[in-house]
Amino acid sequence: MELIRGFHNFRPHHRGCVATIGAFDGVHLGHQAVLRELVKKSKEYGLPSAVVFFEPLPREFLAPDLAPPRLTSFREKFQLIRSLGVDRVVRIKFTDSLRNMSADEFINTLFVKNLGAKYIVVGDDLRFGRNRSGDFELLRKFGRRDGFEVTDTQTLELGGERISSTRIREVLANSDFVLAERLLGRPYSMSGRVIVGQQLGRTIGAPTANIQLRRPTSPLAGVYAVEVDGVADKPVPGVANIGVRPTIGDLNKAIMEVHLLNFNGDLYRRNLRVVFRAKLRNEIKFDGVDALRAQIARDIEQAKQIFSI
Repeated sequence: MELIRGFHNFRPHHRGCVATIGAFDGVHLGHQAVLRELVKKSKEYGLPSAVVFFEPLPREFLAPDLAPPRLTSFREKFQLIRSLGVDRVVRIKFTDSLRNMSADEFINTLFVKNLGAKYIVVGDDLRFGRNRSGDFELLRKFGRRDGFEVTDTQTLELGGERISSTRIREVLANSDFVLAERLLGRPYSMSGRVIVGQQLGRTIGAPTANIQLRRPTSPLAGVYAVEVDGVADKPVPGVANIGVRPTIGDLNKAIMEVHLLNFNGDLYRRNLRVVFRAKLRNEIKFDGVDALRAQIARDIEQAKQIFSI
């Protein structure tokens, strides 16, 4: 799958495609319906399929302290979209200039001038342009003028409620990983490369792999029973902590630390996928390292019971 980074990287051969636009955070079942329709139409038209999204997300740019946590990092989203057979991803940097672009100008710049879109698939809640003034009907109006078709996909529901990124964040906040899996169409996970840490875990009997979250904020916080892909031929059970290590007090930004059960080996630089199965507790500050060590031992025993090991 080709990645196009910004308007300045469009080339003449990129004109002529079937396109969609959205945040696609989480790439949940609703997003997957849009992307499958996109791929279907691209085959019917004999044209490449293209997915457009912004980095950072508009809410992260406009109000970073109030923006909701991301379900997926850019890398995770890219890989999920690629797995659905999409040909191109267009990553556009969200700036003040783009923020102030009128909806009419946005359509002309992106869909007409650069993409040369012949068919556009969107969700039924699409908004774009200055003051979010652009919508499905405006796209249809331009389509009649410029010769492209536009269709919207119906909202998917589960249990009488709309499947959305917001709903999934709420479900994860309640640690309902079974329902999250039903909404996503896969278990909820976070992925990343193992980085060199301070190796403090070794000093308290629980060596950990430190994984950068690659997102402004995390939808999860606390201690979890997890399964980890990328270590062996099958998932390896473990305990993951997402937080700032308040007892040690050395982090300004949350990180994920994973202790693997019944495993010894060097994981540095490996890309791991951490699948969340159950929450064990919130992250709390202990009176000292001895109290922390004792609690970690209890966490490990609880995780072993969950995984029957």
